[in-house]
Amino acid sequence: MKRFLELISTQSLQWLMVALLSIVLTLTSCTPSEQIPPKPECIFDDSPNPRLVCFNETPQRIISLAPSNTEILFALGLGDKVMGVTDWCDYPSEALEKEKIGGPWTPDVEKILALQSDLILASDANPFDIITTLEGLELTVFGIKTTDLYDLLDDIRTVGEITDTEVQAQALTAEMSTGIKAVTNQTEYLAQRPKVFYILGHEPSLWTAGSGTFIHELIEKAGGMNICQNITSYAEITLEYVLARDPEIIITSKYSYDWAINSTDLAATNASQSERIYQCDDNLVQRPGPRLVEGLEWFAHFIQPEIFEEPED
Repeated sequence: MKRFLELISTQSLQWLMVALLSIVLTLTSCTPSEQIPPKPECIFDDSPNPRLVCFNETPQRIISLAPSNTEILFALGLGDKVMGVTDWCDYPSEALEKEKIGGPWTPDVEKILALQSDLILASDANPFDIITTLEGLELTVFGIKTTDLYDLLDDIRTVGEITDTEVQAQALTAEMSTGIKAVTNQTEYLAQRPKVFYILGHEPSLWTAGSGTFIHELIEKAGGMNICQNITSYAEITLEYVLARDPEIIITSKYSYDWAINSTDLAATNASQSERIYQCDDNLVQRPGPRLVEGLEWFAHFIQPEIFEEPED
């Protein structure tokens, strides 16, 4: 009997020890998260050779290496965290007041270092050797590249994730998606699609946008057919190529508009004879930022004026 009682006592003690250990483990697991080192958030960027970039903390000092990136950052409410921008960054107007770090192709590395940033937001406009140079100086560089409208929405969400502005990014991309659908709902099943030629520049040679570019997608979603759809990316083309495809609509950058409407070379085209040569704000259609949706609305008006009225400024 005594042995039986001792056995019960021993088992009770063991169960008590297990219960106490469970309580200790539970309390330990509830230790405030700030006492636990945060795990780094690592994301692959869109550089020519995608890099895994890690962020231990939310960036507080940001440098933009492209006008489109600057527009994204300000649209997400991060203007106060933007320390430096390129010489080309002119929108919104607050961007003009930021420290200038040179052009997208030739940024001043010394100025960038002096700004002590914890995030440099790059784009495909920046030479990759610049990115590797900055990375070699132990700076955090993250590159984004937009090929189409929905890729742009993903880029904005990614920037929101990196900068802890997911809510703002979600609201912005939802608004943009609504704008895109307002156009595509009207153009998706159009049977008649006029032939469209977009001119990026004409000197010293003629340049356009082919498939795999967001400008090509603007044409397609706006209800047109890009005469250069068989060309990949941004490319130099011959006048003979354009004349052989006889565009019904020509849309140009502001630098090429006067040439296009006065060119004897284009006079034989359907677009010239029907006076359907238009100029579109370069910054709306050549910068992959939030205003690209406005560019889509203008393209839709130029290409399908019977359906789309002129957008409000």
